[in-house]
Amino acid sequence: MKDVSFSAGPDEAGTRLDVAVAKRASVTRGLAQAAIKEGTVTVGGRAVRPSHRLEEGEEVSGTVSVPTVELPQGEDIDLVLRYEDERLLVVSKPAGLVTHPARGHDTGTLVNALLGLGVPLAAATSIRPGIVHRLDKDTSGLLLVAKDDDAQAFLVDALRERRIERRYVALVRGRPPADSGTIEAPIGRHPTKRRLFAVVGDGRHSVTHYEIAQVGDRLALLDLKLETGRTHQIRVHLAHLGNPVLGDRVYGGVSELSRELGLTRPFLHARSLRFPHPDDGREIHVEDELPQDLAEALERAGLAAV
Repeated sequence: MKDVSFSAGPDEAGTRLDVAVAKRASVTRGLAQAAIKEGTVTVGGRAVRPSHRLEEGEEVSGTVSVPTVELPQGEDIDLVLRYEDERLLVVSKPAGLVTHPARGHDTGTLVNALLGLGVPLAAATSIRPGIVHRLDKDTSGLLLVAKDDDAQAFLVDALRERRIERRYVALVRGRPPADSGTIEAPIGRHPTKRRLFAVVGDGRHSVTHYEIAQVGDRLALLDLKLETGRTHQIRVHLAHLGNPVLGDRVYGGVSELSRELGLTRPFLHARSLRFPHPDDGREIHVEDELPQDLAEALERAGLAAV
């Protein structure tokens, strides 16, 4: 059983209850739905439907039944650490590495690699020990990992309260309509392709800020800052803007241009993290250089290294 107890924050207002419970309890949406339907998770002490839309300040509490699963094991997988102390570490995740075990990826994940380091991790009995946030499999860059439960709770709260700054660099097709701007468009499951995401009217509030760093022939290099952190958010928002991430075969970024640049995955890299430290709130700033495949694509595009 997993206990869940929280007051809906401003970022959760309008969110489906099952989605919020799944995220807060680190369980699947199916398990969250089952608990809500059984009445073991309630809102303000009353049973509601999984589709209930939360209002800010509503109190959610109860328990979610979680089946016993085999915990991930440590594996000898090379990892690059950009920062480490006794409470946390920042990893440079390579493209192609899944963040944590999931269906079809029982082994060979970032979590397996972290366990292989032999360092303590928060939520040691979870299949996602230490994980504060995630990156898509084919996105490279910085990930924040907690070494103890209190550090993880602090950092998850900081992320939800938007006290963690996440910056990315992306190479996109074409040029956005303005040198800088904000994409504010709700994101949810694609109406027909359920494994994908899209801008949809009943989606979750989603905000991405961008600034053009360089412009080349038929493309632009963007600096991006996440205000919210939905699944595939940057890729979906840029495709919606009409400037898909080059090399992104899922959201329209594969073209003759991406092939000319030698891109075999989306040109998207999490390059910078700023976050308060769980000990005293001091700001930690970590940066990560472009991996070789993206640096070479940028050179082929005739743009300066970043």
